[in-house]
Amino acid sequence: MIVVFGSINLDLVARVPRLPRPGETLCGSTLAALPGGKGANQALAARLAGADVALVGAVGRDAFAGPAQAGLHAAGVDMSAVAAVDAPTGVALIHIDDAGENAITVIAGANAAARATAITPAQWSRATLLLLQLEVPVTQVTEAAREARGRGIRVVLNAAPMQALPQGLLDTIDVLVVNEIEVEALARQCGINAAKDSIAAALCGHLGIDVVQTEGARGARFAAAGWHGHARPPASAIVDSTGAGDAFTGALASALDRRLAWPEALAFAVAAGTLACGGIGAQSALADGITIASFAARVESTDRPS
Repeated sequence: MIVVFGSINLDLVARVPRLPRPGETLCGSTLAALPGGKGANQALAARLAGADVALVGAVGRDAFAGPAQAGLHAAGVDMSAVAAVDAPTGVALIHIDDAGENAITVIAGANAAARATAITPAQWSRATLLLLQLEVPVTQVTEAAREARGRGIRVVLNAAPMQALPQGLLDTIDVLVVNEIEVEALARQCGINAAKDSIAAALCGHLGIDVVQTEGARGARFAAAGWHGHARPPASAIVDSTGAGDAFTGALASALDRRLAWPEALAFAVAAGTLACGGIGAQSALADGITIASFAARVESTDRPS
């Protein structure tokens, strides 16, 4: 089972012809309230991809809490360790332009009250993988990672939204998932100076962990001890890129939970992320495992020794 410790939001999504510039007011075409939050998105993505999943986090006692969790309940995600607290449910304010690009502002709300101690003994006993992000307090993320490491549970961190990572967290993770902006920021933190296509491998060697770097429409690459590779999807129309990274990470966690080798796991994750760009919303556009596996057969994948 995958335990996801992370955020739960309601996304307020506005469609606009282009992203507004500072100080500019634009007229949008539609507004939608959709479930989101990186923790919730990745938990649902992993569940739809075929994994047993438990989500641990916090929501408010408000009107946003129900809609934010409805899809997770319906999909069979274990929500027993989600706390209701005296703070508003987290919200993301999202602009999406006609090209499918987005700009997002996140208000943490109840997510700031998420606690690693809420993970139950029963969940720990069944867990084979802990999936983390950075929309809940990094101190709690670190505590959850340390507990998992002590129990021999594989730890996957999606370092988003990017912030300086404490050494105590870096010392407890097995797999790091970052995009092109995040990988460069972490390289600077670690004092690494490398070409863009070599940063993942440099971080892998420096930190002693597996590193996955997403590259948008170009796919993703991985670097593991003595091994690296790349997966590129076929060209596809982009309707909305919101949540594509979460779809990728959740599907990757599902593949790693099934002990797939890196090339197959990466192709599966790239397929999931690409398919998520074909619909509106972070969760409503997620594909199921059969659809992902079928599309993954069209992903160009290469790997070789480092």
